Amino acid sequence: MKRRTLLKTLPAASLLPATAWATAHSKGLADPIAETIFELRVYHCYEGKLPDLLKRFREHTTKLFEKHGLKNIAYWTPTDDPAKSNTLIYILAHPSREAAATNWKAFHADPEWISVRDKSEANGKIVEKVDSTYMVKTDFSNFVL
Repeated sequence: MKRRTLLKTLPAASLLPATAWATAHSKGLADPIAETIFELRVYHCYEGKLPDLLKRFREHTTKLFEKHGLKNIAYWTPTDDPAKSNTLIYILAHPSREAAATNWKAFHADPEWISVRDKSEANGKIVEKVDSTYMVKTDFSNFVL
C-alpha cells in the first residue's frame, strides 16, 4: 500500500498526539507526555457486577470522560482469579492535577452521568471500591500517546 493511501485511511484523531508532540518540540517546549499527569484507577465490583460496569463504560462513561476533558488511555481486566471476575483497571491522562480535579468535579455533576449511573444501578450498586493513583512518566519510560 502506498504511504499516501495509508495516511488517508487513518483517522485524523490518531495523528493528534504526534502533532501535539511535534508542535511542542518545534516551539522548544518540553515533552508534553513528560508533563502529563496519568491516573491509574482500579474499580472493585460487587459480585457479578463487572459485566454491568463494562457495559456502562463501553456505552457511556468513556464518552462522558472525553466530554469533560478526562482523556481515555487504556482499559484492562485481569486474567487471573479472583480479580478477573470483579476488577476493571484503566488509565486516564490529565494536563495537570488541577485540571483533573476540575474535570472530575464537572463529570460528577453532569446530569447525563447521574442519569446513566442511576439507571445502571437500578438493581444495586456496581462498584464497591475505587483505588486512584496519580502518576508521572519517568525519564526512562519509552512510550508515546
